[in-house]
Amino acid sequence: MPVARCNEVIVQEVRKRGMAGATVLRGVMGFGADSRMHTAKILRLSEDLPIVVEIVDKPERIADFLPDLDKMIEEGLITLERARVIAYRHAKPS
Repeated sequence: MPVARCNEVIVQEVRKRGMAGATVLRGVMGFGADSRMHTAKILRLSEDLPIVVEIVDKPERIADFLPDLDKMIEEGLITLERARVIAYRHAKPS
């Protein structure tokens, strides 16, 4: 599955599960396990840039999602990070 499509599928699945949130971030430069540099330089394809999909929810809900996430990605790194949430607000419609 193309990276852009994979990111979309992940975010849609997270939303369908009613998890707290998901964000896709595109990096301007990076490298991974193969040590190949990915960069936003003009002669490189923009599809080659690093991507981070950040999913926010309770640890147990993230843990439940991990086996399915593992099946969705062909290449990449999955990390678990603790976050200290200061505020989580939803604006009420006027």
